[in-house]
This record gives sequence, structure tokens and C-alpha cells, in this order.
Amino acid sequence: MLKSRFALLALTLAALTISACGGNTTPPSGETAATGQRIEITGAGATFPNPIYSKWFSEYNKIHPEIAINYQSIGSGGGIRQVIAETVFFGATDGPMTDEQLKMAPGPIVHLPTVLGAVVPVYNVAGAGADLKLSGAVIADIYLGKVKKWNDPAIAKLNPGVKLPPSDVTVVHRSDGSGTTFIFVDYLAKVSPEFKSKVGVNTSVMWPVGVGGKGNEGVAGLVSQMPGSIGYVELIYALQNKLPFAAVQNANGEFIKASPEAVTKAAAAATANMPADFRVSITNAEGEGVYPISSFTWMLLYEMPKDTARSKAMVDFMSWALTDGQKFATELGYAPLPAPVVTLETAALKKIKVS
Repeated sequence: MLKSRFALLALTLAALTISACGGNTTPPSGETAATGQRIEITGAGATFPNPIYSKWFSEYNKIHPEIAINYQSIGSGGGIRQVIAETVFFGATDGPMTDEQLKMAPGPIVHLPTVLGAVVPVYNVAGAGADLKLSGAVIADIYLGKVKKWNDPAIAKLNPGVKLPPSDVTVVHRSDGSGTTFIFVDYLAKVSPEFKSKVGVNTSVMWPVGVGGKGNEGVAGLVSQMPGSIGYVELIYALQNKLPFAAVQNANGEFIKASPEAVTKAAAAATANMPADFRVSITNAEGEGVYPISSFTWMLLYEMPKDTARSKAMVDFMSWALTDGQKFATELGYAPLPAPVVTLETAALKKIKVS
């Protein structure tokens, strides 16, 4: 199962690379598919959804060969900065833009949830097996530098019968502005008042301890190479790198391993109370079987873009991604959007200028 998933991911990324080989040269503003001209759209941002975005852009290009969407997986912070600067047509982020960031943009920006995903604590600990259990409070203390050994009583208490080594804990975190970081620290701040006061919630924070890796890929690579390490990545990166990831204690007290099903349960409560701008946090959601470090991920589009030809192409793509494209989510480790959210977003797409 995992081998087929990795093979699919590799083929998808290869297809995107081929599509991107034409560079970022774009046709003059106003050209449409009807003119027979190729339309290229460039976006940048979160590494968290990169596997499914790669799949989507490749599949959509097969249906609409005149539309090529090139995506730079540079982290949520970079995606927000570039969309504000208008150096890309769309941005992507796992942490919603702040009110301050929205004010910096030259025009109104629409947040569009695309899929749901999970951030998982991955580890490289000899003898610990693949079923380690961690609570939010213990993870917070590890990242605060308070839990320094793998056989610390706080970890041992949650894992009776597991032979935990007396080795040092090496903390790995993101070095770049990251929506994955935002999701992770948003969760830890909810379960640890000390973490909230000392580290806080942002796409980039001042970590008390640890070494940094760039992107989900960088963190996964460091954990793979460093015995005794712990890091946090989006679920597909743990699967792709064959890294064990811990079951995390949810608000109901259950230890839950990340899965599309457990992420979908986390979104259920948010669906009923979705704000009009779609900026919502679903970490540490209540409910049976909920995985607690879950989140939507968003694409960012200008409501009144200067280039309406590209805007129409992107709105058409989003309409496809919210419907037919959702079928690719589960096989890549994501959870599809709940139907009520898709309905709300379909209405929101109509606000974007396309002519």
C-alpha cells in the first residue's frame, strides 16, 4: 500500500517537473484558452500540501493542456510574502493570513480551503518501535527543552512496557516560515500555557532548543539521519520517508494515530461554525477518534486581480479541485473537504473577478 502511494507521489512530482520546465514566462495579460495560447500561472507557498497540489496541477493539465500551473514549494511564510508582493498569481498557506498581513496586500484576498491534513511527530529512536504515544503536554515540554532524555518519566509513563533508551532527545524544527509550524504550535499553545507564553503561535517562532530544517522535506531528512531525534511534518512526508510517527492524545484522552479518517472527524465541528472568510483553527478539536494536530490548508487568490484571464483559469481550476480533485486526497494522506465547506467555497469563488 505504502509502496504504491510512494510510486504515485514520485510519478506526480515528475509530471509537475516536466510541466514546469518551460519556466515562469507568461503570456500577455488578457490571453485566454480560446485564443489557443498557453496560459501559465505561477504560485508559491506551503510545503504541507505540495504532494496533492503537484497531483492536481498534473491531472488538470491533462484535461486542459492549455493551462499550466507551476508551484514553488517554499513554505507558507514565503507564499504569503510573495502573494502580497504580487510576484506570484496565487499563494498557499497552512496558517491563515493575519489581519495585519491582509492589510499589507494591495487588494482583498480570498482564503480557499483545499484539503485537510495532519501534522505528525516523527522520531528516530532505537528500540522505541512504531507505536510511541505522546501527549500534547509532553511534546510541548520536549520542544521547551524540559524533557531531555527519551527515558524521561513523562514519556515512560505514557508508554508502559516500551524499552526507551537513556539517549538525549534531539529536537528538530522548521528553519523557514511555515504553516506546518503554525499548525504544530497552535496545537501546543492550546494544551500548554507555558508553551503559549514562551513560544507563542506564528508561522515562525523563536524555538528554545533544537536544529532547523527547511521545509517538510528538510525536517524529515534530518530526523531520518539523526538517531534520538524528534520532528514534526505533514503525514505524507512521514509515510514517504518511512518514519515512525507517534499517536497523540486528543481532547477526549484517546491516543490517536493520524489518518484521513481521524482528520475528517476533526473538521466536523468546524464545518458547522465556519467563518465567512474560512480562517479557522481545528487543532485540539473535541470528539471521539479525532486526531488533534489537524488543519485545513488554503490557497490565496486576489478578489480583484489585474489579470482576469489567469483569474478565470484559476477559478475554473479551483472549481475542479473542490469537486473532482478531492478524490485524490485520501491516497496521498490527506482528508477531503466536507461537502458543506465545498458548497460555501463554491459561493465564495463567485466573488473573484474573472472578466
